[in-house]
Amino acid sequence: MPQQYIHHSYNKFSRTDFDFEEHKGAQVNTQLFEFFDRYTFSNGTPLKQWVPSNPHFVRSDYRLEKTAVILGAGPVEGLGANLSMHAARAGLHVFISGRTKSDIEKIASKIINEGGKATAFCADATDPQEVSSLVDIAEQAGPIDLAVYNAGNAFPGDFINMSHTYFEEAWKVCTFGGFLFSQNVIKKMLPRELGTLLFTGASASVRGKPNFSAFTAAKAGLRTLSQSLAREFQPKGIHVGHVIIDGGIMGEKITSNYPDYVASSGIDGLIGLDGISETFMHLYSQPKNAWTHEIDIRTFKENF
Repeated sequence: MPQQYIHHSYNKFSRTDFDFEEHKGAQVNTQLFEFFDRYTFSNGTPLKQWVPSNPHFVRSDYRLEKTAVILGAGPVEGLGANLSMHAARAGLHVFISGRTKSDIEKIASKIINEGGKATAFCADATDPQEVSSLVDIAEQAGPIDLAVYNAGNAFPGDFINMSHTYFEEAWKVCTFGGFLFSQNVIKKMLPRELGTLLFTGASASVRGKPNFSAFTAAKAGLRTLSQSLAREFQPKGIHVGHVIIDGGIMGEKITSNYPDYVASSGIDGLIGLDGISETFMHLYSQPKNAWTHEIDIRTFKENF
């Protein structure tokens, strides 16, 4: 039985079914197999039928407390925070990273108050050393099973008067940061041949728009990076996905900065945070014989 099966199987079980705190280290092997003995597939096939009788099949580095790394978190009512909350509810120890310490600490506190596990870690997505440190520390806490690159605000600007440094900054945040993050994460996942790496895309990932040349170029670069990584590493057990958020997000940034747009769009004209996060988590839970590489999220009420 491939090791990936174990990975996807107990993702779906709750903490009430199996005590993640008590069963660590050498105890995991025996306890995990007893755990499998109590469950079946949706078609009724016992899980234990797919598990070898030797409990040492589970490698010594495969700990039940898996981690998630979300790079690009901001306000509590933003996408990075919402993704972190959903990952924590799935039983992952979430490492929340962004540039503003107060924001990520609020997110971590909210998760902990709900009974989850979270660690706030300040990092600049464009700084090689800071990204490397983030990934190293998360991996020390437990194997990184889910990694999301969510950095990259919109970079509007008139092309004729745009400075080269502004264009470069858009590329650094959206594309170069994605390279740094994915390279560090994949290095951790490869020895296990397990893990999910997801990128947050936008409308700009797939089509240009006036006065957004820097942003569209950068997001398109991130999209093709994800495509290349999927082709290179999915055969090695790493699920790489790109989530296009095709429209405005009902989060703090847009509601605070563009109230007129929110009013004209209405609640149905903006994409809900929970719906987006649920899509990310659906990709995370997919079995390896049915992986989605790219998905486009839209509201039903949009202007075509």
